[in-house]
Amino acid sequence: MPSEEQGGRRGEEGSTGGGLVYLNIMRSGYNVIVSICDEELLGRTLREGGIVFKVSEPFYGGQLVDVDTALQIAAQYSVVNMVGERVVGRAIELGLVHRAAVMRIEGVPHAMILRTWI
Repeated sequence: MPSEEQGGRRGEEGSTGGGLVYLNIMRSGYNVIVSICDEELLGRTLREGGIVFKVSEPFYGGQLVDVDTALQIAAQYSVVNMVGERVVGRAIELGLVHRAAVMRIEGVPHAMILRTWI
């Protein structure tokens, strides 16, 4: 399982998931934000209408892992940002995201998970 520290990109081959994604877990005190993007999107800027969406290295860059591993880790946290066909599609398949909650920017899907723990 990948370390939860922000850091340089390290490739890890996974046995499931149908492709690789970048997983970044950012901590600030008690707050944790998990960001996941499809491997090929890191560094891109998506534009549509008035929206400019940067898939930046500081926010999305992290460890390169298979998509199922990334989503298993993300499921432990309450705030998750994800962008890309691979990760958003798999999150829908697993029931983590509802299809109607997905927005597309330049044709690329983006979704967020916001959970409250009771």
